[in-house]
Amino acid sequence: MKKMRGDASLPQGQVTFLVGKEEQRVEHVSKNVLCVRSVFFRTMFGIGMKERDAAEITVPKTDLASFTAFIDYLCTDQLDLGEGEGEQARRALLLRELAQMYQVPRLELLCAQALQESVGPASAVPLLEAAHTTGDGRLLAQCRRYVADHAAEVRASGGVEQLRDLGVAKGLLGDALDQVAELKGTVAARDTELEKVRAEVA
Repeated sequence: MKKMRGDASLPQGQVTFLVGKEEQRVEHVSKNVLCVRSVFFRTMFGIGMKERDAAEITVPKTDLASFTAFIDYLCTDQLDLGEGEGEQARRALLLRELAQMYQVPRLELLCAQALQESVGPASAVPLLEAAHTTGDGRLLAQCRRYVADHAAEVRASGGVEQLRDLGVAKGLLGDALDQVAELKGTVAARDTELEKVRAEVA
């Protein structure tokens, strides 16, 4: 709020966003607040830009709930991911994309943290695919480990049926084969030790 005082370059007035294909409205948002919270908006509403005096801005590539949560975060510093494991993970993914697009690094970090905390039976596979698509190595590794360690729960939740990406499927199959090989190695080593014990007793 302090940044909104004494800066003559900040734009005046409010803007309404037309969101998604249906152009649903997020109305009467202060341009001042947007500019001090986002480098992207500071540039968009900067001196000499046509958007500076615009009453409406179109935002085509997101949904109303996610963009509303994004604007609410800029205005209040409160992160709302909705309710339910699957919905929170989906919202965090979409909000992270918006945070990257509009250059809000703190929100991006909060979403990354929320994603890591939301990995569960129902969300592990969708998050794994999303991490693969976005190149998020840390989340990818976490999801792969979770699927490997909780395979029965993931399968029971319907997570396997949600799998769409062939590359991810190959990766999970590779993990499963590695686990089988590791298990065989453990069993073989245990059998060897058992034979040694038997030989010593005899």
